[in-house]
Amino acid sequence: MNQQNFDAIKIAFFDIDGTLVDMNKKVITPRMLDTLIQLKQKGLRICIATGRAPMTIPHFPGVDFDAYLAFNASYCYTKDTDIFRNPIPTSDVQTIIENATRIHRPVSLASATRLGANGKDQDLVEYYAFSKQEVEIAEDFEALAKEEIYQIMMGCYENEYASVLNGVKGAKITAWWSRAVDIIPANGGKGMGIEKVLAYYHLTKEQAIAFGDGTNDIEMLQAVGIGVAMGNATDNVKAAADDLCGNVADDGIYYYCKDHHIL
Repeated sequence: MNQQNFDAIKIAFFDIDGTLVDMNKKVITPRMLDTLIQLKQKGLRICIATGRAPMTIPHFPGVDFDAYLAFNASYCYTKDTDIFRNPIPTSDVQTIIENATRIHRPVSLASATRLGANGKDQDLVEYYAFSKQEVEIAEDFEALAKEEIYQIMMGCYENEYASVLNGVKGAKITAWWSRAVDIIPANGGKGMGIEKVLAYYHLTKEQAIAFGDGTNDIEMLQAVGIGVAMGNATDNVKAAADDLCGNVADDGIYYYCKDHHIL
């Protein structure tokens, strides 16, 4: 890549878990925090693109993100306005709940304002623990299921995918961990969300860079001019990326930005 590619960058997208935050330490490093602040000071727009719900996105001291792509970009917003809302069809939400029940799997539903589950198992509990959250049982689960649902989280192995999506037309599975999944709209994903955010800011693909580590980041890395996989990324993510940076534990994004004069 020539330097001109990097000179054109006006906006940066970041996954959280495994990208900004080490999955083991579960906290952002001072250097990574400073990197985000410096990017903002240089005039870049900085955005979070995550599978997390809005209420579980961490606040990083001193960092003012321009936009948030939550629920794997099914719900994209700034602090002032909604950019894009893309809920799962209600009929598919009901079908997924029924399918999950048949294979004895509880599900957690995410609306724009809350999370609620109809039960919990070890896989779902540990999945939530990655973001320092606990699975909350919703006493009004049936009512919640009729609201606009942007994502469904559940413990699920790959050999269960077909059973979960049996009869479902408007939703798909995305995953970055082998024991759980995020179920999102069939036409959704971080790639579509980035397209919506770029259009909102009147920017082109070539003016965007993104950093990610999990399978659910592949669409994101392909939707920008420069898609960068973390050193700790899975092999399929590295294969889909334009470039690689160091491990999240070693402040890989900071050194990448310094080496390419983005900072």
